[in-house]
Amino acid sequence: MTEETRDNITEKAGKGTGEKIGKVWIAGAGPGDVRLLTLRAMELIRRSDVIVYDALISAEILSQIPSGTETIDVGKQSGTHPVPQEEISRILVQEAGKGKQVLRLKGGDPFVFGRGGEELEILTREGIPFEVIPGITSAVAVPAYAGIPVTHRDYASSFHVITGHGKKDGKPDIDFPALARMKGTLVFLMSVASMEEILSGLLKAGMDENTPAAVLEKGTTAGQRIVTAALGTLKEKADREKIGTPSIVLVGEVCRLSKKLHWAGDRILGGRQFLITRPAQQSAALAGRLRELGAQAIEMPSIRTEPVESDKDLDTALERLGTRTPEEWLVFTSPAGVEMFFEQMKKRKLDLRDLFGRKTRIRIGAIGPGTGKALEQRGIFPDVIPDVYNAKALGEAIARQAAGESYVTVARAEKGSPELIPPLVKAGLTVQDVPLYHTEYETAPFLSGKVGALLRSGEIDAVTFTSASTVEGFVRAVKEPDLLRQIQAVCIGEQTAWAAERYGMRTVTAAEATIDGVADKIIEMFGREGS
Repeated sequence: MTEETRDNITEKAGKGTGEKIGKVWIAGAGPGDVRLLTLRAMELIRRSDVIVYDALISAEILSQIPSGTETIDVGKQSGTHPVPQEEISRILVQEAGKGKQVLRLKGGDPFVFGRGGEELEILTREGIPFEVIPGITSAVAVPAYAGIPVTHRDYASSFHVITGHGKKDGKPDIDFPALARMKGTLVFLMSVASMEEILSGLLKAGMDENTPAAVLEKGTTAGQRIVTAALGTLKEKADREKIGTPSIVLVGEVCRLSKKLHWAGDRILGGRQFLITRPAQQSAALAGRLRELGAQAIEMPSIRTEPVESDKDLDTALERLGTRTPEEWLVFTSPAGVEMFFEQMKKRKLDLRDLFGRKTRIRIGAIGPGTGKALEQRGIFPDVIPDVYNAKALGEAIARQAAGESYVTVARAEKGSPELIPPLVKAGLTVQDVPLYHTEYETAPFLSGKVGALLRSGEIDAVTFTSASTVEGFVRAVKEPDLLRQIQAVCIGEQTAWAAERYGMRTVTAAEATIDGVADKIIEMFGREGS
């Protein structure tokens, strides 16, 4: 970097203005599987002011970024450099100079051909505090997911990591004779573009053309592909399979082991990728189950819940609840409603004694097991959960069990299902419908573009929807009618499926209107038999 560039960086950072200097964390994000993020990297993703990230950061990892976080894409693709390295360094210095907590998120490990050292030199020169969070390097993780241990007592006592991309002209500067004499495993990163030169260089240096070799594409992700062959035929076979980036090339006897030690693609949902549109605070359970079965799960909430601006109706309900007829009912139609209700209780410094310590017995209704579980976590066990988990069935179930002329307080979304109230009124019950929250549609611009590309390329097997509003929010984010018609939607219930069908999506409905039901439908459709 020239003196002029360094001066420009300092000036744009606001140095010398008395402003508080922030801090930069250079963190490795691993090779793509979100479960390979370190705890420290995940912590920083959730609390940083700004995240500066590379092209190789997977959509699954990007989906962990909170919606309000500022993001800067400085992605570099093979053969193109949209943001030069000097500009990346300038961005880090500038953002930290504003007093922000900046996370520089890099694929793999930042010090394994990640240019992390170069960025730290600039931060040091500019007096910007920093920390380094190592990441799991693809040099080891990608072979592991392919069933290839880079070392093995019977085959290799060492491994050697080499970049397949040169510093200036892109051509690798490699001592092939030295590598050919080694008995260890050779791992070439960023090597697809120069694969022919690498393989021919090893052969010309005297390496046996029958040496086992492999090329591993998109390792640790749902798109992982493995091609194994002898050194002399690997390029031809990789071309035939149309192997692309990102990929690594392995050379050595350990490559023989992939045929018997493979495991990643053998999992029930191995090689599958799903998009979850449920609100962020509720998506973890479904995402976790799918990942446990081997899938990648991209969490892209299409809606979020916000408390209603005026809570006078809730004030009135809380004041009167438990003071009227001999029996009253408090009814919830979603886990979000449960959480919002008790948040409002906390805001008013009320607890369970204030609800259940009054003269009237309060019974509880819940629309389904998910809402029931949210109540159980608060120490409340519902009196009624209908056999069919929808608003109409809930209203009918309460109408059958409630004592005559009981009061029913429904705590739910501002625009709740109109099918809940009529059965209650018909049974002679007095109903107070209390709006707790309203639904806002949500998009993540830094994620929606990447998700759109994955949908267009057919790399997302299905999109899950848990309400009609999640469908509407997703449609607003995608904005491509032709693309919507290509989507396989897995829906929690019939109303949700109808909403998806209106946009031409292919739909299936869970046998049971629960998150477990959605997961079971995914396993039924996409699960690997015999796993």
